[in-house]
Amino acid sequence: MKNIYSNIYKPNLFNLNKAKKNVENNNVIGIPTETVYGLAGNAYSNESVKKIFKLKKRPSINPLIVHFKDFNDLKNDVILNDSFKKLYKKFCPGPITFILTKNKRSKISKIVTAGKKTVAIRIPEHKTTRKLLNILKFPLAAPSANISSQLSPTSASDVVEEFGNSLKFILDGGKCKIGLESTIIDLTTTPTILRTGSISLKKIEHVLKKKVKERKKIFKIKAPGQLKLHYSPGIPVEMNMKYPKKNQAFICFGKKSKNGKNYFNLSKKGDLKEAANNLYKTMRKIKNKKFKSIAVVKIPNTEIGCAINDRLKKASFK
Repeated sequence: MKNIYSNIYKPNLFNLNKAKKNVENNNVIGIPTETVYGLAGNAYSNESVKKIFKLKKRPSINPLIVHFKDFNDLKNDVILNDSFKKLYKKFCPGPITFILTKNKRSKISKIVTAGKKTVAIRIPEHKTTRKLLNILKFPLAAPSANISSQLSPTSASDVVEEFGNSLKFILDGGKCKIGLESTIIDLTTTPTILRTGSISLKKIEHVLKKKVKERKKIFKIKAPGQLKLHYSPGIPVEMNMKYPKKNQAFICFGKKSKNGKNYFNLSKKGDLKEAANNLYKTMRKIKNKKFKSIAVVKIPNTEIGCAINDRLKKASFK
């Protein structure tokens, strides 16, 4: 399909070098990852990071995730431990974010970490962003490319929908493979899941060979995705509903679901991975069709279904 947007660029060598020059000049760009699209800037630059917060209208207390190309690239910025090394070997590059203690000699901007002594780091899998990281001399601070608290984008056109022409450069990496944000695990104390994602608690426990906590209540914001209202389509969302109300959009799941103009099936096959990949796209579609509210059927709370329910719970917060 023809690209009708002047700020979306194919990820060829010429445009990757153009992206490189943009971030080297402290500009902010849109990048694809396997989870969702990110709003990326030089993690070592206060000027660049300030632009990210301003574009997103993001509270300064909410830290950013820093994206690195590989293990060797991390050493000067964070203090590594055995749990990290085990999880890195199994899941990286991939959809998992680690909270680690920031190295005293780190160049990462204090604005990125919201002044904390810890930093959220990730090694993304998406080949386009990996190619970009390979030609840069610094890591990328890259939260999801959306206005703060709203739906994360899973395509380059979603990013344009969020920012219009205020974001001048977006690398088009196609539709995101996963469609939900990364799992976040705090490794600075007892390993603790701060945000569920496609890599489940059980998978992490299997690698670490020990119990892993999951934080349900948030007392201090230590990582992205911990604000009470998040992932919101901008209209009310009701969870665990059997039927929609009059004129209400209804998000359903599985082959037994009915059809109708206000029915939107995340996966007719009952596939949770497919449902996760379709969640934000479906909610964005419903919002654009001018529905006033959304009802969602009960989603199985297992594996990536836990992450779907986490996002819906945050989206439905009043």
